[in-house]
Amino acid sequence: MPDQQRVPSLTDALIPIVILVALLAASVMLFKDNSSYGPNQIALLLSTGITAVIGLKNGFKWKDIEKAMIDGISLSLGAVLILLAVGSLIGTWLLSGTVPTLIYYGLQLLDPSIFYAASCVICAIVAMSIGSSWTTAATVGVALMGVANGMGLSEAITAGAIVSGAYFGDKISPLSETTNLAPAVAGTELFEHIRYMLWTTIPSFVITIIIFAVLGFSESQQASSGKIAEIQQLLAEQFNIGWQMIIPLVVLLTLAVRKMPAFPAVTIGALLGAIWAVIFQPEVIQKLASPEHQGWLASITVTWTALFDGVSMDTGNSELNDLLSGGGMSSMLNTIWLIMCALTFGAVLEKVGLLKRAVSVFLKGAKSAGDMISRTILTCIGTNLITADQYMSIVMPGRMYKDEFAKRGLHQLNLSRSLEDGGTLSSPLIPWNTCGAYMHSVLHVDPFQYIFYAFFNLISPVLAVIYAYLGIKILRIAPTSEAAAQA
Repeated sequence: MPDQQRVPSLTDALIPIVILVALLAASVMLFKDNSSYGPNQIALLLSTGITAVIGLKNGFKWKDIEKAMIDGISLSLGAVLILLAVGSLIGTWLLSGTVPTLIYYGLQLLDPSIFYAASCVICAIVAMSIGSSWTTAATVGVALMGVANGMGLSEAITAGAIVSGAYFGDKISPLSETTNLAPAVAGTELFEHIRYMLWTTIPSFVITIIIFAVLGFSESQQASSGKIAEIQQLLAEQFNIGWQMIIPLVVLLTLAVRKMPAFPAVTIGALLGAIWAVIFQPEVIQKLASPEHQGWLASITVTWTALFDGVSMDTGNSELNDLLSGGGMSSMLNTIWLIMCALTFGAVLEKVGLLKRAVSVFLKGAKSAGDMISRTILTCIGTNLITADQYMSIVMPGRMYKDEFAKRGLHQLNLSRSLEDGGTLSSPLIPWNTCGAYMHSVLHVDPFQYIFYAFFNLISPVLAVIYAYLGIKILRIAPTSEAAAQA
């Protein structure tokens, strides 16, 4: 740091964080479920301004702070493209009958007593196969939310099951970006990292499935068979239902398994949904078209609209209307706004040195393996809260603690596992985090509601800390400078 830039004090570091927490709490208190639709963004921008003022006080130039903001926003552009593509995909898959077909057969095949546990397992298998919790939530997750609605089951518990399964699969899949990022930052090998994670991941997932099974049995009598039959009848009346409608999903999952990047894969899935709508749902298109648009003109305008503004169905059933309406790029704009504001705040906080100053306090007094691992996990969670990005919650603590783990005789696998337990798994539980905002957009359940039911995401970090303090599966190396140099 140049001479004219002063090292921030601990008070400097804490002021923006305390103010942000206070503003976000006030936002939730005053605006409740609408807090993510503007109030949270204002809280983040006000906190960014306070952080910038502290940076100016400590000798930073405005142009450098502004550049950090721009660089921070640029980090979100990849996610923004994926979000826009996912919005289009949901819109065309609603129109094409893909999502309605998945809901129809889901209502037929999934018994209410096993629904929560089955949803969690299904999402885990899909996410493990394709390495993406986001794609899993936007496809299978959306359909499962529809099935839950049709059965009269809890949307919050269903969302918790979807998030738990999706993040279990994402966490242990070698195709996942975070699963590759954590060992790269910590200096470990990918498959060693995955095998080492299984010691905390598998028990946490088993406990999660048991809890969802118990919850399912307790709610099994609440689902109305009459309501299920009514929903299925309405779906069959509105759409051409058939297994061929699931082909867009099969194609998307195949592209993901073959490691095609998410943006082009999801875009292809969205366009295929538009083609499927034209081929298989002409009656739906004509119903949604304006009077002056008929024939091919109706097909073009309705599918085009589905891509950018989603669909709005009128089935005569208000619950089904809500279920089958939505999507489009426009549905993702609020999420994009939230992500950009959050990353701007995180970028300025890091640029002026406040984040590093706050985190360094956690290392003081850490002596045992339990201390180091618990503080790493807490740092990852804190970074997710502050920077609102799961990649930063892995990279920053990983860089900061890498040498410290080696100096204390702890193998880097302990670090890479902790980065995932704390960083990857806490990200969807935070409403203003990129992952939390995304899950809210596609599942339409606020993270503050499903956080109590995302059992896997809650249990795994706790189990990792318990393992650490009990000395279970803690790998050690010689605590020497040579070990630190090799890490």
